[in-house]
Amino acid sequence: MENLILDGKLVAQSVKDSLVERVSKLKQNGVTPCLATILVGDDPSSETYVKMKGNACEKVGIQSMRIHLPKETKTEELLETIQKLNDDEGVHGILLQHPVPSHIDERKAFEAIDIRKDVDGVTSIGYGQTAFGFGQYPSCTPAAIMKILDYYQIPIEGKHAVVIGRSPILGKPVSALLLNENATVTTCHSRTTNLAEMVKLADIVVAAVGKPNFIQGDWIKKGAVVLDAGYNKGNIGDVDYEACRINASAITPVPGGVGPVTISMLLKHTVDAAEETLV
Repeated sequence: MENLILDGKLVAQSVKDSLVERVSKLKQNGVTPCLATILVGDDPSSETYVKMKGNACEKVGIQSMRIHLPKETKTEELLETIQKLNDDEGVHGILLQHPVPSHIDERKAFEAIDIRKDVDGVTSIGYGQTAFGFGQYPSCTPAAIMKILDYYQIPIEGKHAVVIGRSPILGKPVSALLLNENATVTTCHSRTTNLAEMVKLADIVVAAVGKPNFIQGDWIKKGAVVLDAGYNKGNIGDVDYEACRINASAITPVPGGVGPVTISMLLKHTVDAAEETLV
C-alpha cells in the first residue's frame, strides 16, 4: 500500500452509484427524496457550494429545493423558514449553508433543524448521537473520512489516530467516529504544545485545521495514513501534500480527496432520511 493515493472521486462515485437504485425504489413507493438548501446572503463561495450540491442531487434523482434569502434576513425569519421545512413532509433533508451573515445566530438556526432532517449533522442532538455511536446522520465530512477508510479497507481498530482540529462539525465528530471504531484518538488544536511530536505518533492523521500546507512532511511517521479535510483558497489543503506523501502509505489529494465524498454522504443521508418515512 506504499504511497496509495486515496481517490475521493472514485469513492464518491461508488456511493452515488449505490443510491440510484434506492432512489428508484423510493419513487416507485411514491416518495421522491428532497434536500432543501438554505443560502442566506450573496457569498460567492457559498453560492457555488449550494449549486454543486443541487447538481449532485439531480444526477442521482434527488429533488433539490433551493431557498435563497437576502443577507438582511433576521434570525427569527430564518427560524420561520426552517420550521416550514420541518413541517413539509415532502422535504427529507435540510442544509443551512455555512457561514450565515454575522448578525444571525447560526447555532440557534442549526438547532432549529428537525433531527430527522439534520442530514448535515449540525445539531447538538445529532452530534451527541454520533458520539454515543447511534447517530444516523453524522456530519458529512467526518462521514466522508470514515467512508474513505472503509472503501480502501484501511484498518482503524487499535490504531493511533491524531486529529488536528476540534470544530463541532469536523474535528470533534471525526474524533468520536474513530473512537467508536476502536482507534486510540488524540485530538489536537491551536493550544496543543509539541504538535509536531504528537503527529509523529499517529498511524492515521486527520488534518482539519483550516490552514494551507500546515502539516509538514517530517511530522508524518513512515507508513501513516493521511486524510486532508482542509480546503483553502487556491484548492490547497491543510497538508503539504508533496512533502507528506513521501512517508505516508496512503494520502488524500486536494482537490479530489475528501471533498467529493463529503457531497456524496450528504446525498446518502438524504436518501436514508427519505427511506425512514416509509418505515
